Parts: sequence; structure tokens; C-alpha cells
Amino acid sequence: MITIKDLHKSYHMGTNSLHVLKGINFNVNEGELVSIMGSSGSGKSTLLNILGMLDEADTGSYVLDGVQIKNLNEKIAARYRNEFLGFIFQSFNLINYKSALDNVALPLYYQGISRKERLSKAEHYLEKVGLAEWSHHLPSELSGGQKQRVAIARALASDPKVLLADEPTGALDTKTSYEVMELIQGINDEGKTILVVTHEHDIAQMTKRIVNLKDGVIIDDSKVEQVRATQYV
Repeated sequence: MITIKDLHKSYHMGTNSLHVLKGINFNVNEGELVSIMGSSGSGKSTLLNILGMLDEADTGSYVLDGVQIKNLNEKIAARYRNEFLGFIFQSFNLINYKSALDNVALPLYYQGISRKERLSKAEHYLEKVGLAEWSHHLPSELSGGQKQRVAIARALASDPKVLLADEPTGALDTKTSYEVMELIQGINDEGKTILVVTHEHDIAQMTKRIVNLKDGVIIDDSKVEQVRATQYV
């Protein structure tokens, strides 16, 4: 599903240069649930931005579902993001003046799907995350956990190949974090490929493989015995 080979990325500030990624190599197979860990400055956010087509590597290759991701203009990058990827953010990134239903339906608007079908799909995914009764509520009327569930439903609505979750539990209390991870595990059980960036070891243990970054290189990449969130919920 994802093949990364010898990825390098530097940022230039005046005469200074910061080499952030220093030759990243890793593959993600379809249906995997992988966590990416690393302290601040390790390169995990840069790697996630490249995976999400929000940034581009200087050298190396990135292949997503058989498509070489390179030299994309913004229009093509946006189309690929909408076609291939679903995003889950720490800060939810919901539109405050739109209902949960309209937030979930939004990615489908950019795919040219009719309003009736958009709303039908949005209702389906809100039901999937246990929020059917809250579909007409605004984000301000929802708890943090409910907002993240709406964000997950929105990420699923366009049926992406890969879900990219950037600190999806970072803004949540422990109990709610485990409830969200239970949902993510359930989505993965159905075969969806998911990458989770996290700094929380207990959350990483709920994935099936942990990739550790330090100073722009992978220092460890290991499969782990997955801890089921249901143990704690």
C-alpha cells in the first residue's frame, strides 16, 4: 500500500539548513495498523506531511497504492488526497458553524457526489461511530470524544485507501482516548490501513507495529502484540 525508499527532507532558512529526514525506508501493507513514534524534532510530523501530500521530499520515492507521488501541483495533490487519504487530527478540524452531518459530508462534496447521496453516506458513517442521534448538533454542542468521532466519520466518508491519524487522542482524557482507539481498532479489523502518529506508549501498544524515529532516521521498526482497547473501556 505504501512504499517509502531513501526519503530525505531538508528545510532551508537563510544560510542555515536543517536536515529533518535522513534516508527513511519503510513499507506499509494493506490492512496494517502502524504507529509512528518519536520525540519532538524526530521528523515524524515531516514524514506525516509527506505521506499526506502536504509536503514533498527532496529525494527518495513515495509510492501509494501503486501511484508514484512526485512533482504534484496543488490541484492534483488535492485530488489524490481526497481519493487516497482520510485525515484525523488532534484538534478535530471541524467547521464550527456546520452540523456533524454536514462536516462528515464535506469531503464528498469535493468528489462531485449529489447532496442526497452525501447526506445518506454521512448518516451511515455517523451511525458507524455511534453518533447518529447527534447528527444535527454543532461541534460546540459535542464533547471532545464526540468531536473526534465526527472527525473519524468524516475521514471514512470518502472510503480512503489509508487513514492518517495525527495524535488522534492528544486532546482527550484517558478514558475517551481508549474509546477512540477502540473505534480505530474496529475500523482496522475491517481491513482499513491506518497510520497513527503518537507520543503515547499506551496508544502505540494498541497498534500492531511501532516505528520509532530519532533525529530523522528509523531506529526501530517492530511488530507488537496488540493490546485491545476493550480491556480498558
